[in-house]
Amino acid sequence: MQINNGLVYLIALPLAGAAILLLAGRRSDKWGHIFATLMSASSFAVGLLQLSQMLARPAEERAVEQKLFEWISVGSFQVDAGLLLDQLSICFVLLITGVGTLIHIYSVAYMSHDKDRRRFFAYLNLFIAAMLLLVLGNSFLNLYVGWEGVGLASYLLIGFWNQKPAYATASKKAFIMNRVGDMGLSFAIMIAFATLGTVSFAGIKEAAPEASTASLTAIGIMLLVAATGKSAQFPLQAWLGDAMAGPTPVSALIHAATMVTAGVYLITRSNFIFDAAPTAQLLVVIVGAITLLFGAIIGTAKDDIKKALAASTMSQIGYMILGAGLGPVGYAFAIMHLITHGFFKAGMFLGAGSVMHGMDDEVNMRKYGNLRKFMPITFVTFGLGYLAILGVPPFAGFYSKDMIIETAFNAGGIKGILLGSAALLGAGITAFYMTRVMILTFTGAPRWDEKALPHESPILMWLPMAILAIGSVTSGFLLSRGDALVHWLEPLFAEHGEHEELLKPIVVTSLALLMVAIGVAIAFLKYSRSEVSRTAPEDVSLLTKIVRRDLLQDDFNEAIFMRPGQALTSTLVKTDEMVIDGAVRGIGSAALSSAGALRTSQTGFVRSYAALILIGAVALIAAIWVVTQ
Repeated sequence: MQINNGLVYLIALPLAGAAILLLAGRRSDKWGHIFATLMSASSFAVGLLQLSQMLARPAEERAVEQKLFEWISVGSFQVDAGLLLDQLSICFVLLITGVGTLIHIYSVAYMSHDKDRRRFFAYLNLFIAAMLLLVLGNSFLNLYVGWEGVGLASYLLIGFWNQKPAYATASKKAFIMNRVGDMGLSFAIMIAFATLGTVSFAGIKEAAPEASTASLTAIGIMLLVAATGKSAQFPLQAWLGDAMAGPTPVSALIHAATMVTAGVYLITRSNFIFDAAPTAQLLVVIVGAITLLFGAIIGTAKDDIKKALAASTMSQIGYMILGAGLGPVGYAFAIMHLITHGFFKAGMFLGAGSVMHGMDDEVNMRKYGNLRKFMPITFVTFGLGYLAILGVPPFAGFYSKDMIIETAFNAGGIKGILLGSAALLGAGITAFYMTRVMILTFTGAPRWDEKALPHESPILMWLPMAILAIGSVTSGFLLSRGDALVHWLEPLFAEHGEHEELLKPIVVTSLALLMVAIGVAIAFLKYSRSEVSRTAPEDVSLLTKIVRRDLLQDDFNEAIFMRPGQALTSTLVKTDEMVIDGAVRGIGSAALSSAGALRTSQTGFVRSYAALILIGAVALIAAIWVVTQ
């Protein structure tokens, strides 16, 4: 593996941007946003340079490393702080810095009236740096540092407007639920070192063939727990909807294009573990299948445009996790969908922010209507993302999502039928709720307040949306042409072997498009042919009420974890007060009582003291006489 001493600049540039803006304080208010954007763009330029150098080398020599310093040296536990850039990590580097820079540009206008804009851009730079460390670390321990840094930056950005109690609560919820998942990564690292003697990717890959299936399964399950937390997958998905409390560019950067895809990166990076642990791999596809349906169903009942897109993100990452769990034939398709999703979902989140900008921060789609007339650029760019997520050819999602559906069916047997059917059903539900978003927002009669004056966003906002829309149209075709991405990633994954073809590609495509058409038709009939009320109807079925409550995910967590946790904590506190503190207080009380009793013997009369001395002397003489006899 070659050495490249320039990798550190990928991380150092945005990290320096964050440090300078935070240390400079108010002195950088006038130029902080420009400086942060330049740091992100410079990191993207370094990424492009690294890609060009990588393309100039043979496939087997494209991975490069850079050792930063000796980090831990304790007995047999030796860990260097080092970076690894290969065919997988370069995909993430370009996505993080490219989409991240567009979001920086968008934020210059979106946050222009916020007095703390400089701090916001410092946090954006911090997030970019942490995410880059996550995907460039050459070991699970180095990855873990970036993993936790991303969690911190997410907490700061979600709760950026923490003067609002609900926003502060949302950031704490995201932080805590991510910490639950992060325990899985901690345990995976511990198990790997205890059983394999190393935590580096290369070391574990080399040791995996000789390791026991039980050890690899335990590591794989713990990695999956980590992925469910960071990527908002079942059962740790409840935080994602609340995380929409942050500014909309945060939703686009963290909850569409980058942070929530970290779990997909973790699983694909650890492919050598999951390929050798079938049980852990089966759990991955189960989690993915459940989540893609879970998120899609929740999306059908959301009137908040950002929360509808958040549910969609949860569902689409479920597709990625499903693809990653299907083994060597699915890893590349999971990454392809991750990249295409980064374009169309980031574009739609920025489009949602554009709508909010033109509607005085209103998020309720029931109070929109006919905005295509007033916001034509937003309508077109959002619409292209809509067609991409539906998987309509030739848009990006058609190439990536259909390949995951096809691979799911080709898993074979009842497993393939169940997984493929779940993926198809998810495609139909996606078509329904995304069409609902389009209809409620951009078509029909206006339902906004009379004082509202919807208008198109400035160029600094719609230009990034337009660039992302181009990616929504072209990225799938470019990545799939000649199996370009599959061949690019082949050196990292097991051989992209042949698999049983249960359904021909044309059949899968036809079924997927049929499900999409059904979903679109149902949404059109329900929302285009009848008047939409400005408030959600209360007289609805029990099922609708359950879906509105996010399928009772918060209720479940409260009943199963929070309330028993409170009861356990209360019991422990009472035990501490009654037993431990009680024993301490009892000893103190006994000492005080004894002292009080002895104090009464102190009369202050000399004759009393003389009598006591006499009694003591007689007792001592008597004791000596008895002992010496």
